[in-house]
Amino acid sequence: MSFPEPNDLPQDNPNNEQAAQKDHILKQILTPEARMRLNNIKMVKPELSDLVEQYLIGMATQGKMHGQITDDQLKQILISTQQPKRDFKINRV
Repeated sequence: MSFPEPNDLPQDNPNNEQAAQKDHILKQILTPEARMRLNNIKMVKPELSDLVEQYLIGMATQGKMHGQITDDQLKQILISTQQPKRDFKINRV
């Protein structure tokens, strides 16, 4: 007869709780289209998605957000958070 090891017992992972709480807040403050866009961005640029999620949750917890964020508003937030691209011009002589 074997006894379960302490590591084998199911545990409440605080990361899972935080992720569930974050998802719940995002469902409340984003329209379905905006949530879909944010999930698509998470697949391509997870660091940008995390940055925007933290920004949105911070705004919501401070009470600075009125109503849900639409897809167009999320696009504006994404544009404002991205780093400006640098253009290089090479002159040949």
